[in-house]
Amino acid sequence: MIWDDSGFLLSKAKYSENSLIAEVYTKDHGKISGIIFGGTSKKVKNYLQIGNNLHINYNSKSENRLGNFKIEIQKAHSPVYFDNIKKLNCIISAMSLIKLLTAESQSNIKIYNLIDKFYLIISHDNWLKKYVFWELELLRNLGYDLELDSLVNKKVVDDKILYVVESSTEKKIVPNFLVEKDDSIDDIKTLLNGLKLVGDFMEKTILKPNNINLPITRSQFVNSLK
Repeated sequence: MIWDDSGFLLSKAKYSENSLIAEVYTKDHGKISGIIFGGTSKKVKNYLQIGNNLHINYNSKSENRLGNFKIEIQKAHSPVYFDNIKKLNCIISAMSLIKLLTAESQSNIKIYNLIDKFYLIISHDNWLKKYVFWELELLRNLGYDLELDSLVNKKVVDDKILYVVESSTEKKIVPNFLVEKDDSIDDIKTLLNGLKLVGDFMEKTILKPNNINLPITRSQFVNSLK
């Protein structure tokens, strides 16, 4: 089986002295793993940064065997943010979520396009607010819609509007910007509360039922914002 495609590097791990096993999310083939022979060489490893956009030639003897990649750089996204630890951590976290939440060899053009959209988002000044909505869109495209508009109850406390989600066991305050889609919000504490809410939803609805933990890279990203 031989094909060419465009993809984003999700992860890499040493395979042998000179080679790597990489995981990419491709436009036409979804998430695919393969060996990059010579991937540890100075010529190749410089552009094997998580999140970079690559042209990929895939070759495998059968569908049941791990194939190999020949790759060329298409766009080096990650090096742009080497001096911005928050955005670099965000890239690594976002790619980890896609690696964790998507199925092997199942194409989904919406997910591929969402990665493209991600890089437009983090180039903005108010990127963090946009990124919270990006995570929600990722989950929605995978079939997990938080549906906040239908879940929250609106309350007025001390002349301030609060949105609350209540169940028989817990009560959660939902940051207003998630319901009102407020573009002007830039308060870091409020944005962190938004990230926590989305993370809690992922853990409770998707990960814990499957005995999976939230990627440590997401916690590292959130901690870098504090």
